[in-house]
Amino acid sequence: MRVVQVPVLSDNYAYLLIGSNGQAAAVDPVEPEKVLAKAQEEGVKVTRVLTTHHHWDHAGGNQKILGMVPGLQIVGGIHDNVEACTSTVQDNDEFQFAGITIRCLETPFHTQGHICYFCTEPNQKPVVFTGDTLFVGGCGRCFVGTPSQMFSSLVEKLSKLPEETAVYCGHEYTVSNLKFGAHADKENKAVHQKLAWAEQQRSKGLSTIPSTIGDEQKFNPFLRCQTAGLQAFTGKQDPIDVIGATRKAKDSF
Repeated sequence: MRVVQVPVLSDNYAYLLIGSNGQAAAVDPVEPEKVLAKAQEEGVKVTRVLTTHHHWDHAGGNQKILGMVPGLQIVGGIHDNVEACTSTVQDNDEFQFAGITIRCLETPFHTQGHICYFCTEPNQKPVVFTGDTLFVGGCGRCFVGTPSQMFSSLVEKLSKLPEETAVYCGHEYTVSNLKFGAHADKENKAVHQKLAWAEQQRSKGLSTIPSTIGDEQKFNPFLRCQTAGLQAFTGKQDPIDVIGATRKAKDSF
């Protein structure tokens, strides 16, 4: 199992999840030409699409790629009305792809049926494709959900994955996320260190992705809503209130 990043649009990432048999799943291939060109470069064949959510900058290439690769299976959340979807999945559904076990985690709040894809293979570190749920140092906007759903999705579900799980998210938002994190969690050295690293990466035109679940627990304010630093920042104690207030503060940062 390996993952290849494909930068698309202005700050999005699509991905190729490549199995041992030369098959690849394309994650959020909004610009199919770029994704298929990368697959050709890697010597693999795209046979499936994994869509994290219905927003156009993630699912907007589905119809086009289906036209370019007839018979392609396009996977999307059952509650999310994904463009050109041929196979719906829901929370905890599991399937095999090219020797990889893929577990679907429904993480509603950015969209109603957002799916994160948790991928495992024997003797390899797991990976998770988080779309616009979990970013490096941040999370997606709470468009349709509640702070309770945010807490459930981010803290009770994603943060409980193995710490070594590599996190592949949908956007290059790391620097702006960590600037907010450094503001909200001022005494946290980890967030300042990660911000300095991310700024250096971006100054060289390099990606800041992937992160890991273990690292996110150290500096992502939305996974740290039970800490004294975020409680002090928000003036709240209950972690659901803290995560909601933190998201509201980020919206206007």
